[in-house]
Amino acid sequence: MIVIAGILLGAVLGARTALRRGGKRLDALQYGAAYAIGCGLLGLFLTIFIERMA
Repeated sequence: MIVIAGILLGAVLGARTALRRGGKRLDALQYGAAYAIGCGLLGLFLTIFIERMA
């Protein structure tokens, strides 16, 4: 669940960042994808860490 939330949050934050910087629609898609991948990976590591501690 943490990974899915990270992907969704990253996509929204990335698209918003691109549009705030004056980017077009494709820029927002690219930023959204990059942020989604990054936040998804952070969520994955966080999930692994929590599982190892439990």
